[in-house]
Amino acid sequence: MSLLHRPIGASLKGISRLIHPLLAPQNRKKLETPLNIKRFLAGKRMNLKYLNQKEAIAVDQELFGEYQFSVDQLMELAGLSCAHAVAKCFAAEKHPRILVCCGPGNNGGDGLVAARHLRLMGYTPTIYYPKPTANRLYESLSHQCQRMEIPSIEECPSVTSAACSYDLILDALFGFSFKPPVRADFLAVVELLQQTKLPIASVDIPSGWDVEKGKVTECDLEPALLISLTAPKLCARQFRGEHHYLGGRFVPPALQRKYELNLPVYPGNELCVKL
Repeated sequence: MSLLHRPIGASLKGISRLIHPLLAPQNRKKLETPLNIKRFLAGKRMNLKYLNQKEAIAVDQELFGEYQFSVDQLMELAGLSCAHAVAKCFAAEKHPRILVCCGPGNNGGDGLVAARHLRLMGYTPTIYYPKPTANRLYESLSHQCQRMEIPSIEECPSVTSAACSYDLILDALFGFSFKPPVRADFLAVVELLQQTKLPIASVDIPSGWDVEKGKVTECDLEPALLISLTAPKLCARQFRGEHHYLGGRFVPPALQRKYELNLPVYPGNELCVKL
């Protein structure tokens, strides 16, 4: 249940505890009444910041540098958030078979983590990883998936075979650093994403979209679910799918204030929040 729909009297103390760290000290006394809290929560969603590419890179650099998060630490949290968002929108009973398409960068790592968690949540993921990254972290993530008995395929399935073999595609190919054109190793899977009738869940950026301009003329990908990570990127303004979630409940309050992210409050113990 969203915080906006909980009985305010029963949850006021808990909501205040979540909200106060996000505010500048001089503004914290303004949230002394239930009405002000409701107004604050509604305003956060209206003023949610959408990051351009430069801002997205800067936020990541601060997380790694100033706040000393490690890549694998944030990747685990991001991938787990993605798995939870998928589970909220596509129940395992109706969409058990998931083709997880992984790229060579952090987005692909998020996909590998998500596949592992989806396996534990009752799904039957299959990994397509056309260009594995020669890096200890990614090799470990791939090994973990193998040990979790998650199969992988060497060739990208055709549109027809994918329709028969899978119920959902998790698009974890390219992140906000992607620059066209699509490399040869990924042409087949990008074509699958553009032509399939299966629902697609995209991690942070729909693959082939420009991080700021969104869907370009040569890209027909229209995901049903977009899982923005840390904060939504500018391209998300063009998203027209049914489900948009924010994942990555790890952004320090001071960083939120510095970039005026105006992130929504994650309800309860949820790892993702619907936008």
